[in-house]
Amino acid sequence: MNILQKIFSFYINASIHVALAVYAFLRLTEQYFSLPYNENLNYFVFFGTITGYNFVKYAGVAKLHHRSLTNNLKIIQIFSLICFIVMSYYMCLVPFTTLLFSLPFTFLTILYAIPFLSGFDKNLRQISYLKIIVVALVWTGFTVLIPYLDTAQTLTYNVFLLSLQRFLIVVVLILPFDIRDVKYDAISLQTIPKKIGLEKTKRVGLSLMLFALLIEYAIHAGDGFKNAFMVFFFIMLIFLMRAKINQSKYYSSFWVESLPIIWWLVLLGFHNIF
Repeated sequence: MNILQKIFSFYINASIHVALAVYAFLRLTEQYFSLPYNENLNYFVFFGTITGYNFVKYAGVAKLHHRSLTNNLKIIQIFSLICFIVMSYYMCLVPFTTLLFSLPFTFLTILYAIPFLSGFDKNLRQISYLKIIVVALVWTGFTVLIPYLDTAQTLTYNVFLLSLQRFLIVVVLILPFDIRDVKYDAISLQTIPKKIGLEKTKRVGLSLMLFALLIEYAIHAGDGFKNAFMVFFFIMLIFLMRAKINQSKYYSSFWVESLPIIWWLVLLGFHNIF
């Protein structure tokens, strides 16, 4: 493996890419509501995403194999610690009320990884259908509700619509991952593809994206927002419909997770043009 491959592998495995996707969603929210750029909150969420995702992915592995960790995993652990320290720094700069609003979503993230059910050997991730809901709720909370509430504004109909749309979109983004993991998930873990099959899962995803499209036209935003969403909408459908169990290594973990970033960049492009 050459140096570029190692860097790219670290970029994916250390959750930097997924953190950029979350960051892109947050920036989209700022633009939809004309919120001022909030560096402290944005970096708090970005580094918090890296910390949280690596905790969820590697906490169990580190516990079971702490004496025989690979060099790559050790590097990711050190990187995660650095990100946690940076996150803590920005957390001190975020208003206390905003941190209070983020507590339920932080708590869900912790329970997603730490066993606390059925004799403390089961977490939220292992409960059928709850996994996808928890992830979508956390992403929606940190990328829509938290940045909006940080401005001390009252909740509006548009906030509700964007939150619902963001929840649906994140659910659809997760579906290619669940399709990929059908052959790895335990029999007891009844994800949507394992329960209803590949084709019906894609139909569910299509239905949710059509609903998200209707919401986009109900949100009071300019034509640039709607045009950018249409680009994202069609690209998302292409990746959803082409998703399969035996997909390429980075189909979901890079390309699918790139879609929020593409959406944000397209929106920036429309704003610059018009």
